[in-house]
Amino acid sequence: MNTQQEKKFDVGGQAVMEGVMMRSPNATAVTVRRPDGTMVTKLTPFVPLKEKHPWMGKPFIRGIINMGTMLYYGMNTLEDSTKMLGMLDEEPTKFEKWLARKLGKGIDKIVMAFAIILAVILSVVLFIAIPAGVESLLRGAGMSTIGYTLIGGLVKIMILVGYMIFCACVPEVRRTFQYHGAEHKSVHCHESSLSLTPGNAQTFSRLHPRCGTAFLLIVFAISILLFLVLNVLVPISNFFVRFLFHLAMLPIVAGVSYEVLMGLAHSNSKIARILRWPGLQMQRLTTREPDESMLECAIVSVNVVLNGIPDHAKRTPEGWAVFTDYRQSEPGYIPPVEEAAEEETDADNADADPAPEA
Repeated sequence: MNTQQEKKFDVGGQAVMEGVMMRSPNATAVTVRRPDGTMVTKLTPFVPLKEKHPWMGKPFIRGIINMGTMLYYGMNTLEDSTKMLGMLDEEPTKFEKWLARKLGKGIDKIVMAFAIILAVILSVVLFIAIPAGVESLLRGAGMSTIGYTLIGGLVKIMILVGYMIFCACVPEVRRTFQYHGAEHKSVHCHESSLSLTPGNAQTFSRLHPRCGTAFLLIVFAISILLFLVLNVLVPISNFFVRFLFHLAMLPIVAGVSYEVLMGLAHSNSKIARILRWPGLQMQRLTTREPDESMLECAIVSVNVVLNGIPDHAKRTPEGWAVFTDYRQSEPGYIPPVEEAAEEETDADNADADPAPEA
């Protein structure tokens, strides 16, 4: 687990329902903890877009591409986690049955697409339309360009913080925030010289400089500075024009913010530490201290995304790996005598001829 080759690239991820997704340059691994205590892992290899299209890996462009791919994989991962937990096997409601009859077998993809569209619309309204409206009102009231731009940026940050505080009040989301902390701790441990164990991972901070929460704060800071300059050079009084202008500039802001985030994350200079500090503090809202079982899920995801699913791992009918102990996900794991005997018995039973019918 602690090889130099594994440390040549960054590993990151996100918390999901009762689990953790980890992403390497060529695969994602989702691990969830089922009610029976077992951990189920799905490994999904992929070819990076920058290998298919090298221009997508260029500075600034890669930030825009990364934002889009993370949204795509993030939504797919959330859907995978609900399936792996068996939540989709529950008896559907009358409304769900009616939708299935009307929309056919593709209802899951339709519902997911609707959820994505709704989330995008909500984000645009909260973080672009409302701040742009506030800026237009303040500009109409005669406030200076610097004044209304800074207040518009402050409104964005206040909405973001308020949203995070609201989410933290929901018990299910609070538990997901614990898995978020487990993700960060396991990544810290992987990047250190220590063995990847729950005990070692627990000693690290639940805050990480490459976190998406820090990225959001950098996006807002960059957007404030960028729009401050643009508002001075190109004053816009009409709300709808201002709204469309902010929307059109979002990819540029994302591209610049990604480069800033990567630069700060991989630098240990005093200036970098100072600039990283606000983003790290923001993560106190989106992470909580995890328990050992959550760290085990995160560690399994790290092991599998780096080394693949071990040959000795048991499988579900869907092809997902099943682990009862996080150490079973390690590439050099040797099953104890009792466990090996149990697996041999299971194999013998599977190969045995069926009993004759009465």
